[in-house]
Amino acid sequence: MLFGLYAPVPHVTVGSKEIARSVKGALGPLPAGEIDPAFGLARDILCAADQAGFDLCLYAERHLGADFEAWILAAAISSWTKNLRAMPAVHPGLWHPTLIAKMAACLDRLTTGRSAINLVTGWNEVEARMYGGDILLHEHDRYVRAEEFVRVLRGMWSETPFSFSGQFYNVKESQLLLKPATRPDIFTASRSERGLEMVAKHADWWFLDYDKNASDLAGVEASLCRAMDGMNRRAEKYGRKVRFAFNPFVAFGDTDEAALARAKKLLTPDDPDADMRKMMSRVGPAMKSGCIGRPQKVRDQLLKYTDMGIELFLLKFVPTVDEVHAIRDEIIAPLRGRAQAAAE
Repeated sequence: MLFGLYAPVPHVTVGSKEIARSVKGALGPLPAGEIDPAFGLARDILCAADQAGFDLCLYAERHLGADFEAWILAAAISSWTKNLRAMPAVHPGLWHPTLIAKMAACLDRLTTGRSAINLVTGWNEVEARMYGGDILLHEHDRYVRAEEFVRVLRGMWSETPFSFSGQFYNVKESQLLLKPATRPDIFTASRSERGLEMVAKHADWWFLDYDKNASDLAGVEASLCRAMDGMNRRAEKYGRKVRFAFNPFVAFGDTDEAALARAKKLLTPDDPDADMRKMMSRVGPAMKSGCIGRPQKVRDQLLKYTDMGIELFLLKFVPTVDEVHAIRDEIIAPLRGRAQAAAE
């Protein structure tokens, strides 16, 4: 059982006063000698997570916004961590795979083999065009390009010189003279039929989602099982096995009702302009996963997901050091201790 978290950046974070301050001041200079509050938060949260036993951090990529660039943030934070795997996101429409192959090799070596890539096929057409790329509106083309992107990455990591001729990329005798310490895993979260084929053929990990029409937890669980069964069948056609990850929202309380009330309070900062509806649109689906309640209930639910075949939980929560410590004490340490006892 593996545990991950998101790096706190504006477009994936709710309930953080530090992020709100960072966004508010993003268009002006910082006071002399001060660090951006969003970076200070990311450093504190992720160093605490590293010590708490988290395994992986996803650095989401958003250029049209006040977010730090994912790869720069991942490299900077990784200089302080010893255990946490760094997984920056990458959009094929904005980067060439030979360049990402080099960047990923560098990140993997400076983290002693603790890196991965979150492959994002993209949806934000305005952002892509503004930053010199495109998202390929025709879905088939988008996933053909993503598949070629992965083939070039892995080819560059394993062969020198490397050549490739495809529909979107042509690489001729490209030399990557710095190989990764390990072969970084490829994660993705594609949902469409064509995207699922891309996952089955090329991804190491798939971020699961469930049917949004599921009315209760039993429906969520059934939907996840159907998704995993379908992916297992797809991957088996290519002689492969894809591993599964899931993104539940976690909050604790003495009762389920108290935990839900606490979660909503955490999500709503002390700001009269806070838009709860906007916040809930970001994390609402993750709150249906049954991981809000008494700690024992949350642990039991995660164990149930593990029995279903989910190996990694990329936990969503309001980013504070206290919440990291609570997850360490109520989830990571007890479940790791249970697994160790079972192994003995």
